[in-house]
Amino acid sequence: MAGGKLTTHVLDTSSGKPGAGLRIDLYRLAGDDRTALKTVRTNDDGRCDEPLLTGDDFGPGEYELVFHVGDYFKGAGQDLPSPAFLDKVPVRFGVSAAGQHYHVPLLISAFGYSTYRGS
Repeated sequence: MAGGKLTTHVLDTSSGKPGAGLRIDLYRLAGDDRTALKTVRTNDDGRCDEPLLTGDDFGPGEYELVFHVGDYFKGAGQDLPSPAFLDKVPVRFGVSAAGQHYHVPLLISAFGYSTYRGS
């Protein structure tokens, strides 16, 4: 498993800037169980200051990242409807080879998002 890690970043496509200060919750999933592992905020570059998981903490299985985009856009002063179209964006993904780098970025606007497995 040496060298394996989980990272993420957020890009605000409506402004063309990094999603700075956005809260992200990380969970490990096992059947119907959902275990909270970590809560972080993105830095000024829309990234986390360190990997979310590394080494023995990063095993094969299913995970979920929950991006708090509603709070981010409200904090940025964007005029949102009530309720906001997007509030929390969950991204569930599987890790089959934990010795690898899994990068899960999120591209957001107040009305849409996309994600992919990056490098």
